[in-house]
Amino acid sequence: MTVTETEDYQWFVGLDWGSEAHVLCVLDAHGRVCGRRTVAHTATAVHEAVQWIGAQTGTAPAGVALGIETPRGVLVDTALELGFPVFALNPKQLDRFRDRFTVAGAKDDAEDAHVLGDALRTDRRAFRRVHADDPQILQLRDATRLREDLQEDVSRLTNRLREQLYRVDAAWLRLVPAADEPWLWTLLAETPDPGAWAAIPRRRIAAVLRAHRIRRVSADDVHAVLRQPRLTGAPGVAAAVAVRLAALVPHLQLVRAQRTAAEQRIDRLLAQLATAEASAGASREHRDVEILQSLPGVGRMVAATMLSEATGPMAERDYPTLRAHSGTAPVTKRSGKRAPVVHMRYACKTRLRQALYHWARTSIQCDAGARRYYDAVRAKGHNYARALRSVGDRWLRILVAMLKTRELYDPSRFVTSERRPA
Repeated sequence: MTVTETEDYQWFVGLDWGSEAHVLCVLDAHGRVCGRRTVAHTATAVHEAVQWIGAQTGTAPAGVALGIETPRGVLVDTALELGFPVFALNPKQLDRFRDRFTVAGAKDDAEDAHVLGDALRTDRRAFRRVHADDPQILQLRDATRLREDLQEDVSRLTNRLREQLYRVDAAWLRLVPAADEPWLWTLLAETPDPGAWAAIPRRRIAAVLRAHRIRRVSADDVHAVLRQPRLTGAPGVAAAVAVRLAALVPHLQLVRAQRTAAEQRIDRLLAQLATAEASAGASREHRDVEILQSLPGVGRMVAATMLSEATGPMAERDYPTLRAHSGTAPVTKRSGKRAPVVHMRYACKTRLRQALYHWARTSIQCDAGARRYYDAVRAKGHNYARALRSVGDRWLRILVAMLKTRELYDPSRFVTSERRPA
């Protein structure tokens, strides 16, 4: 626990965030409400509110603890820049703290600000200290999420393309059943009319295959498939499909190009983080990239997601928080005579869960130790997903140990020391 986490504050401010206006509630160390204020979402109003807090407390921002639900956004960034220690609380926990003041289920913005401030005063351990992210980590997080959104767009557009090809019984689907290969998009962009597909010159097909480095099919194979007879659709369907393809394929190519640009940006950011000097004042994430990338199964997206979505737990080497955020820590329910029930944790960061799942799945294919661990868990009768969660939990345990010792991955180091699979 750091010095800032053990510091005693004499003033507490609860902030209920709104889209157009925010509510502030100032409390002293004894829980007395010393002032309330509604603040418009403008720079002038926010700075006036800061001066008002100073007048109410007689204390600089560094001595006033600020409690809030949303741990990110321009308002949080402004508070951190002004020097306020900001603490975030999960909305579900806030709902439980609200029962201290009313059990009738009433909800009010002003009362929520009061609840946040009072809960921060009495139960600061339930809050999480918010720190400003490193600019490169912030950019990496945004690039990773952008790539994820673009991948979803590519999948959606590809499905629409396949449906259009089904409408005319396109021979393309015998070569590319999912309609998800760029060489196909190139040919369709040049020739969207189904009636002209059989007339595409073989030399043009060969040039496109060569440009996209496709070897699994030849130009002769494609040319022969396109000349095979196909089912006849209703009059007008082919013309309608041609119009749809002319609009759809360029859109698909553009989104794919944007996804590639996002991936290249992620690679550049990871390279910058990996090569950054471990000088005084440099954030620890800059020196953690090489350690993370030395682990088997960690590629571009896994590394970027771990660094950007688990910044705090990794920087603090906090294994319990890291496994809770990634969903590998199970949830136990026990009550009276009822037998204990252990089930999967659903309240976690979805992106972290997916990244760790992919990491575990890939690692059992390239790391003997991970494969043995996986086989041992399966031998106990657990299913595939449960076994991969255990493998992912093992990797988190190893990662935290490596971060603490500042050493790269050595397969032989963890053979005798690691715990038996749960």
